[in-house]
Amino acid sequence: MTGAGPLTAESPPPSPPAPSVADRAAPVTATFVRLKLAVLRNGVRQSRGRTVSWCIGVGLAMLYALGNGAGMIALRGNEYAPAAAVTMAAVLAIGWAVMPLFFFGGDDTLDPTRLAMLPLRPRPLITALLTSSLIGAGPLFTLLVGTGSVVAVAHGAAAAVVAVPAVALLLAICAAVSRGVAAANTRLLTSRKGRDLALLSGLIVAVGAQLVNLGLSSLSSNHGLHRVTSVTSVLRWVPPASAVDAVRSVSDGAYGQAAAQLALAVALLAVVLRWWYRTLYRLMMSPDSSTLQPAPDSTVRRGGGRAPLLSRLLPERTLAGRTATVMERQFRYAARDPKLRASWATGLAVGLLLPLVAVVQHGSVYQCLWTAGLLGMQMYNQFGMDNSAFWTVVATITTRKDAESELRGRALMLAVVALPYVTVVTCATALLLGRAGALPEVLGMAFAFLGALISTGGYASVRFPYAVAQDNAFGNAAPGNGSMVAFNALGGSVIASAFCLPVLGLDLALHLTGHHALLWTVLPVGAVYAAALSVASLRFTAPRLLDRLPEILAAVARP
Repeated sequence: MTGAGPLTAESPPPSPPAPSVADRAAPVTATFVRLKLAVLRNGVRQSRGRTVSWCIGVGLAMLYALGNGAGMIALRGNEYAPAAAVTMAAVLAIGWAVMPLFFFGGDDTLDPTRLAMLPLRPRPLITALLTSSLIGAGPLFTLLVGTGSVVAVAHGAAAAVVAVPAVALLLAICAAVSRGVAAANTRLLTSRKGRDLALLSGLIVAVGAQLVNLGLSSLSSNHGLHRVTSVTSVLRWVPPASAVDAVRSVSDGAYGQAAAQLALAVALLAVVLRWWYRTLYRLMMSPDSSTLQPAPDSTVRRGGGRAPLLSRLLPERTLAGRTATVMERQFRYAARDPKLRASWATGLAVGLLLPLVAVVQHGSVYQCLWTAGLLGMQMYNQFGMDNSAFWTVVATITTRKDAESELRGRALMLAVVALPYVTVVTCATALLLGRAGALPEVLGMAFAFLGALISTGGYASVRFPYAVAQDNAFGNAAPGNGSMVAFNALGGSVIASAFCLPVLGLDLALHLTGHHALLWTVLPVGAVYAAALSVASLRFTAPRLLDRLPEILAAVARP
């Protein structure tokens, strides 16, 4: 007789069947979904201001998504609707791919190393992370825009049926690519160099916005739209845009082409998930710098015996006193502090980009004033970047002369960089635009504007200091100081522009009276006026800095 007999004391009980991958992933996925909802809820509840800003931001994003989706639907039946739908899908995928590189520090759930000590296998973890990634404003934005894109090209019941998996593939590929990029670059983005890269997101966004502006200008004619159509003829075979274009193929009756396009999207999703799996396995199993033995201390920094950079650039007698020490310290801060480095890089790059746009679009030579404005704004909130280390500066300021030297060193550091940069950018822009005759007046106005910003920025740093966020790589100020940032940026620009009225009045008077031969005088007048304004500001602000040292320290050292 075959079969299992009754249990005896000697026979062990049968072991339960091993749970499948789906059974193991189900509770993990539910837990991660609840955690994602808890993270979103607790993040909004931190403060009333955060709640209001989050609601406003999400509301504006959803309005933009609805408008974009409605605009895509309005293109239904237009000859350029397929090209627009394919381009929109490609832009969404690119945005999801690059988002972790710039906003990694703003979302702790993107860091899988936080889960390395938990008993989780990569495969169930991928399912849980992918599912939780579909919760939030970003996925909803993608869903609305993607839905509008497929509706724009869907004609008929068969196309409507294919549109559902097409949108699902678009959303899944975007989320998987985003998570895969984040996992592959986790150790880079959590390092010092990675944080520097993330802090340059503002620079990348600003440059990208200007490039998009130039691209849209070149597409204003029908010839430009035809070029876009030729590009999208290749782009429609690149996933996830191929999934969206599969809906158009079904509408045209090309079922074989639609199947191939959907298959390409499914294949890409499988490849991305496999890559993500291997990255997670390596990330959670391989050792990193925290588990490796430190390198021996015998290494010596190259060039350690060389003189500081400022000492090699300026004459020796110029470096005597506290002013030179402050300049050297500020140069070192700008070279080593990620926030300052990103701020300077943004000012220099955008200050060059805006005049370049003016050259390409044959705009005004006065657009070079943006360069002086962006660099001059670096003078605002000088002490906020010092944070708690400002107490070492406070300990050395005992007299009005010390306070004046401190402010002078910070202003000279800015001027050493800004003056030659503004001069080179303005001269190059005027020559490229064929406006060499306008160079003296434009350069004079730029010097006056720069001097006014340095003057008002020094006073604003003393009178309206605020702390800079330390735990948020993307925050310009600590929580509660947003209004102070806006006041410094907007109010300072307006006041500095008002201080430039004498030089602007001279320029306008010479133009209106026809004395064009005397326009060269705007350059020396602007330079002298900027220097005089800066000196007067230093003498006016120095005693106030000495009196307000405790208040400034309390403001900038606040966590």
